[in-house]
Amino acid sequence: MPNLTSKFEAAVANSKNLSQRPDNLTLLKLYALYKQASSGDNTDKKPGFTDMVGRAKWDAWNALKGTASQDAMQQYIDLVASLS
Repeated sequence: MPNLTSKFEAAVANSKNLSQRPDNLTLLKLYALYKQASSGDNTDKKPGFTDMVGRAKWDAWNALKGTASQDAMQQYIDLVASLS
């Protein structure tokens, strides 16, 4: 049975080949889960008011603060599986 990290890496690869592009909220969730799983809690400075995309990404990632990387990996895997 593959371990969680290899399943996560496979899900990351699969996320690039989805048949339909997910909506923006789902893309933000994927981004946030990926960042939480790979980098841990958000320690970056919040982007300025004029950087709306960067700010949305920062907010989505920051909302997952305290989530264990293994939990974020599993949630990412589950989300990509539901989109496939």
